[in-house]
Amino acid sequence: MARINSPDDLERIRQEIRSRRDPNEPCVSICVGAGCLASGAGEVLSAFEAEIEKQGLKAEVDTKGTGCPGFCERGPVVVIYPEEICYLQVKPEDVPEIVSQTLEEKKLVDRLLYVDPSTGEKATHEYDIPFYKNQERIIIGSNIKIDPKSIDDYLAIGGYSALAKALLQMTSDQVLEEVKKSNLRGRGGGGFPAGRKWEGSRNAPEPIKYVIVNADEGDPGAFMDRALLEGNPHSILEGLTIGAYAVGSHEGYIYVRQEYPLAVENVTIAIKQAEEYGLLGKDILGSGFDFVVKVHKGAGAFVCGESTALMTALEGRAGEPRPKYIRSNVVGLWGRPSVLNNVETWANVPLIINNGADWFTQFGTDGSKGTKIFSLVGKINNTGLVEVPMGGTLRHIIYQIGGGIPGGKKFKAVQTGGPSGGCLPEELLDLPVGFDELTKAGSMMGSGGMIVMDEDTCMVDVARYFLNFLTDESCGKCVPCREGIRQMLKTLTNITQGKGREGDIELLEQLAEVAGEASLCALGKSAPNPFLSTLKYFRDEYEAHIKEKRCPALSCKELIAFHIDPEKCRACTICDRKCPSDAIKGGKSLIHIIDQEKCTKCGTCFEVCPPRYDAVRKISGEPVPPPIPEEARTIVRKRKQK
Repeated sequence: MARINSPDDLERIRQEIRSRRDPNEPCVSICVGAGCLASGAGEVLSAFEAEIEKQGLKAEVDTKGTGCPGFCERGPVVVIYPEEICYLQVKPEDVPEIVSQTLEEKKLVDRLLYVDPSTGEKATHEYDIPFYKNQERIIIGSNIKIDPKSIDDYLAIGGYSALAKALLQMTSDQVLEEVKKSNLRGRGGGGFPAGRKWEGSRNAPEPIKYVIVNADEGDPGAFMDRALLEGNPHSILEGLTIGAYAVGSHEGYIYVRQEYPLAVENVTIAIKQAEEYGLLGKDILGSGFDFVVKVHKGAGAFVCGESTALMTALEGRAGEPRPKYIRSNVVGLWGRPSVLNNVETWANVPLIINNGADWFTQFGTDGSKGTKIFSLVGKINNTGLVEVPMGGTLRHIIYQIGGGIPGGKKFKAVQTGGPSGGCLPEELLDLPVGFDELTKAGSMMGSGGMIVMDEDTCMVDVARYFLNFLTDESCGKCVPCREGIRQMLKTLTNITQGKGREGDIELLEQLAEVAGEASLCALGKSAPNPFLSTLKYFRDEYEAHIKEKRCPALSCKELIAFHIDPEKCRACTICDRKCPSDAIKGGKSLIHIIDQEKCTKCGTCFEVCPPRYDAVRKISGEPVPPPIPEEARTIVRKRKQK
């Protein structure tokens, strides 16, 4: 691999790479991101390679394992170039047909195309699928086009041109001013302007400075940073190097959690390749600028997503936050100025330098510029990664992109911002998604997790779930967080178990106020948000749990019971056979009854009862009807005879 010593070398190598690739020759791109790999993408890729060789097409058709394109609900995703035909949920047994029909005869395999559930129309191309065409994929759109383990793929699409421009056509001051002008705000949760953070480090008197990638993505249901680091690691390295140049840093770190092995592997390979090309290390592109990057694997503590805790862990100590009398961009890692931004923030930097701040600010709102990647999960038809301009509404994301709620259920709430965020109800579906707008509504942007909930979700239990998560993840250093969250969890657990008492809501509000005001770091300060937002918008559910010992969503196990309606039971024996606790008394021609003492409330009987019978009822806050006498149970036989 020849070293690149100048922009001319970079352009020459880019052209050599492109010259070896005929854009008109077929290329099969298979998503091998973590989600698709779990669905068998590795076997699909191997099947393509074997079938193409078997058909004698190896010299004509290229195969490529790529990053995540976002449509996780329909993976593994396969895109065939140059036609850009998109096939979904591809299995190894589909491969021979794709090779023979699409690659050889240029025909479509209709059953693998996206079908619009409302119109029945088939979408041939990625950009025709509503999930994709309702997005603005300026960051994640390249994932399906490149092999994350190939720097040549990144160079072929213009990679490292922003770095060359920054180092050799701009001063570090100009780079800093362009980022400030773009009003890029940190995508990790706080939304602090990146340019202002960089400026603070640049102006700090200490000569040794650090730049850090926060890839410690710990929010339940969030996988935006993982997908970027797995799928396009060079974009993060390029952004990090540009940031280092602007700040005056010569050493960078990527802090990534151990649970992301594919991200660790791909970014480690990317660093090695960039070093071999001379895009990292000494005298980058002949500019005289030196910069090295190291990968640090974190132990998976959620609190290490907080800046000072992350830096403490980087120093080799237990990941605990420290007081921010002076911001970490002035006194951070080893007491030196340290710029910490998350993966998505760094990935935006090359786009801003290449296209200019004015281009970037065309996306978004006055206070929130650019696009944002969200992980859309939960009770939603199209789970996956979505990228939209700031300012788009929750309704647009959930219904236009996400396809709405499965099974005809009613939307109830969407939780944004991870465990530290809040739950927003149906009346706020038209709320623009921006840093300030979400905060005013009682939630937050966070890193971009978005969990959709339907009518069967108990909001009191949701608050309990996130408090339980945060109790486990609290480092325990400060009392308001360590003890306050634990007491909130204890009270919420009692409420969901039917042990709630008058005054519990007021107690929770007091605990929330203390934790929010007195905790050392953002974990404790924002921990009450799930409770406060659910109380604000769903107070009636709290009151039903406490006053009526009833769960309106029929979700809390201690407050529900199952009952078989004798008028509807057809003695099909399915529930009897499936009950794991042997709690159902039944038999052929006998009306079934549930032994409430044996019932574990697992809900199996409710799930397996045929819809045409609808005999099993889930009830809460009302007495269970007494079981019918043994002698009356044979009524089923008489009913059948009639």
